[in-house]
Amino acid sequence: MNEQRLLERITVNPKIFGGKPIVRGRRLAVEHILGMLAAGDTLETLLAAYPWLEREDIQACLIYARRLVSHERIETLVLEP
Repeated sequence: MNEQRLLERITVNPKIFGGKPIVRGRRLAVEHILGMLAAGDTLETLLAAYPWLEREDIQACLIYARRLVSHERIETLVLEP
């Protein structure tokens, strides 16, 4: 499945989590998936916790995050004494 098709799994509904990106219209935010992965949860753990979740949903979250950060510019903050 190509990236564009995967990204169709990420939706926005103003009535769910204030319009944050969610997975397939469900009450599961992309940021929640990313947070669990960052905390060390495995794909298998996520799939077991959310039986409706598919591997492609997790992949879509990662692609979504990569696309967001690819447009960011991070400046090094230098504090002078």
